[in-house]
Amino acid sequence: MADTARTDTTLAEQLRLDEDTRRERNWKRWGPYLAERQWGTVREDYSEFGDSWDFFPHDHARSRTYRWGEDGLLGICDRECRLAFALALWNGNDPILKERLFGLTGPEGNHGEDVKECYYYLDSTPTHSYMKALYKYPQRAYPYTDLVHENRQRGHHDGEYELTDTGVFDDNRYFDVIAEYAKADTDDIHIRITVANRGPDAATLHLLPTLWYRNTWSWGRVGERFHAKPSLTSVDQRRIVGNHATLGTSIMEVSPASGGEVPELLFTENESNNQRLFDAPNASPYVKDAFHEFVIGGQRDAVNPARTGTKAAAHYRLDVPAGEQRVVHLRLYSGDDVPQAESTVDVFAARIREADDFYAERIADPISAEERRVARQAYAGLLWTKQFYHYSVQEWLEGDPVHPSPPAARRFGRNAEWGHAYHADVLSMPDKWEYPWFAAWDLAFHMLPMAMVDPQFAKDQLALMLREWYMHPNGQLAAYEFGFDDVNPPVHAWAAWRVYKMTAPRGQRDRVFLGRIFQKLLINFTWWVNRKDVDGNNLFSGGFLGLDNIGVFDRSKALPTGGHLAQADGTAWMAFYCNTMLSMALELASEDPAYEDVASKFFEHFVAITDAMNSLGGTGLWHEHDGFYYDQLHTGDVHTPLCIRSLVGLVPLFACEVIEDDVIAKLPGFRRRMEWFLRNRPELGRHIAYMDVATEGTHAKSGHRLLAIPSRERLARVLRYVLDEEEFLSPYGIRSVSRVHRDHPFVFRHAGEEFRVDYDPGEGSSGLFGGNSNWRGPIWFPMNYLFIEALERYAHFYGPEFTVECPVGSGTMLTLSQVAQELSARLSRLFLPDADGNRPCHDGDSRYATDPHWRDLVLYHEYFHGDTGRGVGASHQTGWTSLVVRCLDSLAAARRPHNTFRASGRHSVVTDAISMDDNSPV
Repeated sequence: MADTARTDTTLAEQLRLDEDTRRERNWKRWGPYLAERQWGTVREDYSEFGDSWDFFPHDHARSRTYRWGEDGLLGICDRECRLAFALALWNGNDPILKERLFGLTGPEGNHGEDVKECYYYLDSTPTHSYMKALYKYPQRAYPYTDLVHENRQRGHHDGEYELTDTGVFDDNRYFDVIAEYAKADTDDIHIRITVANRGPDAATLHLLPTLWYRNTWSWGRVGERFHAKPSLTSVDQRRIVGNHATLGTSIMEVSPASGGEVPELLFTENESNNQRLFDAPNASPYVKDAFHEFVIGGQRDAVNPARTGTKAAAHYRLDVPAGEQRVVHLRLYSGDDVPQAESTVDVFAARIREADDFYAERIADPISAEERRVARQAYAGLLWTKQFYHYSVQEWLEGDPVHPSPPAARRFGRNAEWGHAYHADVLSMPDKWEYPWFAAWDLAFHMLPMAMVDPQFAKDQLALMLREWYMHPNGQLAAYEFGFDDVNPPVHAWAAWRVYKMTAPRGQRDRVFLGRIFQKLLINFTWWVNRKDVDGNNLFSGGFLGLDNIGVFDRSKALPTGGHLAQADGTAWMAFYCNTMLSMALELASEDPAYEDVASKFFEHFVAITDAMNSLGGTGLWHEHDGFYYDQLHTGDVHTPLCIRSLVGLVPLFACEVIEDDVIAKLPGFRRRMEWFLRNRPELGRHIAYMDVATEGTHAKSGHRLLAIPSRERLARVLRYVLDEEEFLSPYGIRSVSRVHRDHPFVFRHAGEEFRVDYDPGEGSSGLFGGNSNWRGPIWFPMNYLFIEALERYAHFYGPEFTVECPVGSGTMLTLSQVAQELSARLSRLFLPDADGNRPCHDGDSRYATDPHWRDLVLYHEYFHGDTGRGVGASHQTGWTSLVVRCLDSLAAARRPHNTFRASGRHSVVTDAISMDDNSPV
């Protein structure tokens, strides 16, 4: 029965989620799982030297069949990407159909790969029962050549040349193309495409809603996922019928457009045009780019007159007067069930109402209309950025039977040691164009906001990364597609612990999930200890560690000086990992005493790392004169601090955990071991602070212990840097490198060569790591969020008596909870309009401030300029940047009547603190 029959719209989406979680109904079979870029990816690269951008360029994408996935414009597919639906557009001037998003390759962009389109995710429910996205399509010829040429000649110090800089949107000569999807049932999807002419003159748009099967039959393989060739056939002028071995029968119904335009049905095969690509004969005259040849080239014989194939489209020619719009309705449903005879308008109205009600319960009041808009679009981007990801490394290394064998060098190159890896899942991606592959540490951050709307998906994703077909047998987590054996910060345990606490009230928590995760994390933790503690002294080094070019050296390669780095952040990440594993073990031990021993192990390991961090060799990685943690260069017996004030020295503050006496009292084995340790190892036990706390409403006292790297005094000293607006504190969050290095760069000289770190608040000016990622000054959401959470834990331990000046020089003293709120407010300000309508993330583009067709649109970039808040890097990295919803939620809670404090610093805007940490009593 279709869900439009429900009377309680508030519960409708939650009921769908519950049914999907219990596997009673497959509400998530269809979703936005279609990649935005399949070309240029590692998995489509069969070159000798791993030149993925050159092996499968954008120019090939319209003509060449993909091996591992599909891509499309504002599209959807089933969760195995067997059948895909997306839009194709032509404005009468472009040289090619607009079937996918265009962008610059890594070598073409002056700051690496970069999508050059204007598109926006506007809405989605977690079951994708309703989805909405917008694409802005110029009416002038799309400036492909101009974008490539201009960006190629720009250098690292120049800004990027964007689509909006080319003039194609001048005079509003563009179409707004809006794609909406509404599910009447699990396999019954209503599709509404709205084409609005924003220009001053009438204009024509060719719209081709396209349906096609992913090619699984041209590779000479049989077995699972290599299905027999399916078919799409026209049975009349309004229906396309598809038949697939495992998906069954699918039907797409088309209707005339709102202006009366009747589409023509076109058919071809999803097969490579070998003639165009390689000057080789085609097995069939009907190939992947047939619709391009038909619409633009006027070649009617390019499509199959028998009206059958594996790719089909409904070709509408829409003549849209100035300021008007045309609407096209389609319906995609399973032929195995007779669909409800429901009005598309009614289905959309019901799903939109249910989506509004769903988010009304999850976006906390009191909240402004603009804050709600920011949160809603952040959730939309998070949910739209799911993608079907398919990559069997063993098959990729071998090549396919009917295609040329890959070069022999492939067996010893990229990902060659990950032959066990077999991925065919819907995953949360960082950005489906710039990063259309999973990144384990990105995904960990995604799951916190995801848990607020889809707890089961959040838990399933975290567990999946630890399954045996993802995690290496040696315990390493795969980093990302360009190098699975690279390393990212070990944040997976933290994310799992936070999601565990967020997804159910105490007493109803998912212990099975926590136990499964914990057992696998033990293996991963052991891998880290064995591989990254070079001297066995609890100081960790080596590896990418996720902060790209933040250091003076490439930390994933051999040092030009010889020796190795003892990394302040690498070591602190391991302490953070220990702390989180300790908390998980104590939770599990409350029902199973077997976990008490492993809790003791992590307790003692944390203390050992903390001691090394603070004391090894006298001061460890702490620099007493500066009052900051630094990396140390170890060459022989010489230990040289690399005095760069960066996030590297702030990560040690993340590693803090509060253990309550009442928890310890219930675990006699752990308590005895801890007390013995504190009595007999006083030189280590000094790193554990203890505080008595009066129990509310009584004179009784309990207590709690703080496990943290910095002492109270060292914490206060580091915070002096963090909260200084001439150092780390930006109007929009914490910078990744102190602004002091703008005038005082760090310079290291060796063997006549100079290595330096400057303050680069936007795109990177260094070639180190070579891409569009820069950690030498910008604001990064995930690190800011971890810092905010750490402040809440310190606040829980030290209480309101611990105050700091914020901002430094303002005279305003704040508690640590209030500082956390201040940072949340600054991060949120990135996306909120000022009095003139300007959102900092949009860099003063007046369209976003004044134009009614732009001003409500928000982009969630990879990172943000350290001074202006301008969005930088990937433009749709709503994965970890969607953490803004946690900040907005905290700010809303702080406005409730029991909170009355108002800060008065130069940029202070927030009320009293409310904790983001579910362990806090707040």
